[in-house]
Order: sequence, then C-alpha cells, then structure tokens
Amino acid sequence: MKHLLFLFVVFFCALHGFCGTITVEGFYQGKNVFVQNPFSSNGIGFCATDVLVNDIRTTDELQSSTFEIDLSVFKLKQGDRITIKIKHKDDCVPKILNPEALKPKSTFEITTSKAEDNGSLLWTTRNEGAPIPFFVEQFKWNKWVAVGEVAGKGGASEKNYSIKADYHSGINRFRIGQVDLKGNRIAPKEITYKSLVKPVSFSPEKPSKELQFSAETCYEIYNEFGKLMIKGKASKVDVTSYKKGPYYLNFDNQTKPFYKK
Repeated sequence: MKHLLFLFVVFFCALHGFCGTITVEGFYQGKNVFVQNPFSSNGIGFCATDVLVNDIRTTDELQSSTFEIDLSVFKLKQGDRITIKIKHKDDCVPKILNPEALKPKSTFEITTSKAEDNGSLLWTTRNEGAPIPFFVEQFKWNKWVAVGEVAGKGGASEKNYSIKADYHSGINRFRIGQVDLKGNRIAPKEITYKSLVKPVSFSPEKPSKELQFSAETCYEIYNEFGKLMIKGKASKVDVTSYKKGPYYLNFDNQTKPFYKK
C-alpha cells in the first residue's frame, strides 16, 4: 500500500509539475509581500504555481522572475493574522524577499500601571499593532532580571494584563515592554513599589555544607570566574558539592561574597 501511495505521489508530481508548498505566517502591517520566482530546473516556466492568502487564491501574476502578493485586496486590518501558501514545482523553491513585512511592530501604549501589595503587577494598554508578547523584568543585583512573559492580545482597544512578581526589600523597579523588529527591547514605562519587609541576611560567610537565609528569597550563586552555578527561591542552599574557594551570592536586593570551606 505504501509503495502504491509513493508511486501515486511521483506520478502526480510528474503530471502536474509541483509538489512543494512554502507556508509563511505573520500579521498584516499594511505592506505587500514580494517573491523571487526562479525558473524551474528544466528552464520551462517559472517555479511558483499558485498563491493562497488565508486559503483564498490570489489573482497575482506569477509568470515573472519577481512578483508581488497584493494583500490590500483582502481588506485586512492592521495586525490581522495572515497565512501565505506558495505552491511550487518540486525542482525549485521561490523566496520571500521581504519577510519583515509580516512581522508585527511594537506600537503599544501603556495607559495605566501599578504594583499591588500581594505581588501583582497590573497594566493596561491600547493601540497594540499585533499580539506580541510582553516581557516583564525587575532591576536588582545591578541588572534587569526576567520576571516572566505575558501573551499580548493586540488591537486598538484597551487591554488589561497582570503577572505575579517577587518583591525584595526596599524600592522595587519593574519594566514592561516588547521586542521590536530589530530585536531591541522597548519598555516605555517603569513600575515602582516600596516594600516594607526587612532586608534578608545570610549565614555563614564560610559555609562547608549549607547557606541559610533569614527569610525565603530569590538568589543566584556565581563562581569566581562569573559562571552561574545555581539560581532559585529558597530559605537555604546546599553547597556541599562546591569546590573550595570564593563565590558571589545575589539575594534579596544585595550582592555579597562568601567562601566555600
């Protein structure tokens, strides 16, 4: 049966001259897509045989070395999802020349934002160009540390979001943003929260088996060469297996050295 199916596929390809399909997904950004369309290997005809946008066949002229997929005729709204399928002969492959045309832009505005006593960060947006994920980061240990990611909803109307965070003692700083087309992190607004909890301490400074914190805290341990050994959230950390020598401990909102005996 498998042999018969294989022979049928080979016969179909030979008869119709194509078997491949390129599928590209993205979001409508008000731009058309351009395709490089080579000749088939036998020099007879161009590679692409059919183009579908959201499963609707286009009327674009394909008999050219480069053709344009006109997306304006589909009456799409900014940020609408798009799936483009380019069917082609099996001995050649067309190429999308401007794939960035389908990549969503970071266009959101944060209208309100706040941090609540229970650890929840809340924010409201509008004018989201597309459902791009939001990243949330906290500034501590002299760097921005990831809190988490929240899926964006997209659209011009107001959208509400929330995420849970771990507060450290003192002033907490958070930023919320998206990654743009160039990979830059765009975070237009920060949220601050003053925590009244007592600063965390640790002991001993020269552990042989275990580090203990005065309260549960987020932490990181680096060796003397700057390699991250472990990170997490706990009230104690087992360091029995660590080699003797100096280490650096990030915890609460502090950075301290310790020496493994």
